[in-house]
Amino acid sequence: MAAASACDKYFVNPNGVLTLPTSTVADALMTNAPIAPSLASLAVTEAPDLDAQTVFVMRGDSLPDTLPQAARLFVESAGWPAPGEGMLLPEASGRAGGWLYRADATAGAMGFGTLGRTLPAGSWVADGALSVEEATAALLGAYEFSRYRAARMKPRRLCVGPVAGEALRIASACGMARDMVNTPANDMTPQTLEDEARALALHHGAAFRVIAGDELLDHNFPMIHAVGRAGAIAPRLIDFTWGRSDARKVTLVGKGVCFDTGGLDIKPSSGMLLMKKDMGGAAHVLALARMMMEAKRDVRLRVLIPAVENSIAGNAFRPGDILKSRKGDTVEIGNTDAEGRLILADALALACEEKPDLLIDMATLTGAARVALGPDVIPFYTDDEPFAAALAAASGAVQDPVWRMPLWKPYAAKLASKIADTNNVTTDGFAGSVTAALFLQRFVQPGIAWAHFDIFAWSPAAKPSCPVGAEAQVIRALDRMFAGNA
Repeated sequence: MAAASACDKYFVNPNGVLTLPTSTVADALMTNAPIAPSLASLAVTEAPDLDAQTVFVMRGDSLPDTLPQAARLFVESAGWPAPGEGMLLPEASGRAGGWLYRADATAGAMGFGTLGRTLPAGSWVADGALSVEEATAALLGAYEFSRYRAARMKPRRLCVGPVAGEALRIASACGMARDMVNTPANDMTPQTLEDEARALALHHGAAFRVIAGDELLDHNFPMIHAVGRAGAIAPRLIDFTWGRSDARKVTLVGKGVCFDTGGLDIKPSSGMLLMKKDMGGAAHVLALARMMMEAKRDVRLRVLIPAVENSIAGNAFRPGDILKSRKGDTVEIGNTDAEGRLILADALALACEEKPDLLIDMATLTGAARVALGPDVIPFYTDDEPFAAALAAASGAVQDPVWRMPLWKPYAAKLASKIADTNNVTTDGFAGSVTAALFLQRFVQPGIAWAHFDIFAWSPAAKPSCPVGAEAQVIRALDRMFAGNA
């Protein structure tokens, strides 16, 4: 509440959510969408406050030309700040007279996250407008997950120029994804995931429905039901659509495993510590959907989220079970800890029934992806050459790194089963991310443009624009790509 009163562009709605009133510059883009309290420490504006002090941005190896002579002499005497850091500039009276921020040239635009993190309390105006990416990075650098403890960052206001609304649209969606992934499983259940999706869908006037519990069997989603039936909270398929019915069809599918014990092939305790983030794919498609709806992209958008807990109980699915999928293929369970691909398979099969123009799935699917590319570079798989080229260009433009991996068809033989149409895992451990993608491709109809992203949704080390914890990956690049195709 204190943060909201200090940043007068925000108000607290009856649900206790920090929200922008209709008078803000971002209103046309944001349509009053809730802003996560985790981003409330930094309010970006288009026009400066009357009492705003100047942030002088040092972009190279020389001081800004606009730096006053007195301040220049002070900096030369005291020493320049290190890249990514800043320093207060005194007035003749001894009071603060501005802030000198030295951009880290090696970090690019996303390095401006340290500006959002280090800027002192007060009202500020950048000396020269920031780019959308720089302003977005500043907001993301100010991110602080404070649901379970008091916020430590002081409220600040920063005028970034005409990009304020666009930066806020992007950063707010990324902040939402981070918040969802950071939330522990006791507070982020399949029901909570449904509630989050419903709130977003209804806010934007989307048509929303859920199929839960044994109704999944009635509607032919047997693998979603099998994976989630042992959970204390019923499994479900979340489904909403938005946009003109005759517009280009874009469908997003997100893995929503709200906690993954590994099932009867149980993980070691160390392997469960981050399994609250196994619904990261769901969080990411919701965040991307938010970006697209707030930007009013001319698409017919559909979002599908199979939401489950992979738990252990007497009715849990077992190694060696044969499951029938929505598509009709049978799947032998070689390992219950490869459950995400099972629930995605049923959702992908449903998605293909209406033949979308573009089908995208996101999932925290394999550890093999991290072995191959680490936590920050996200592998993606597609046979659609124009999509791959457009995404690569967008990725570079916004510093949201991805890397195309091969759908190497000979490896599909590794998924063979002697008693079913396919197994859900291989036995040799090689190319785990590739074979997982090949498993999913089996459930995508030929001729449909499809891309699979094997995300991590986590930053194990602090970065300029992200503290240790949940991270939103790929969606800024996809948002830029869709902007180019709007």
